[in-house]
Amino acid sequence: MVSRAKDTHTTNRVVRVPDADWEELGTLVGERHRSQLIREFIAWYLRRPKATLPKRPAVEPASES
Repeated sequence: MVSRAKDTHTTNRVVRVPDADWEELGTLVGERHRSQLIREFIAWYLRRPKATLPKRPAVEPASES
């Protein structure tokens, strides 16, 4: 069942994401920016006008052992 949103909000959706992935995403984009990143990706995927693929963080160079 989908929860009913306030008139000023979009409807809450349930998406299953492994805890480790959710935490790492929060670390990279910020705890309060995950949903914005997901919306940007969806807009790009749906080919919405002016939507661009969200930028990924730079890759850390592998440490030499």
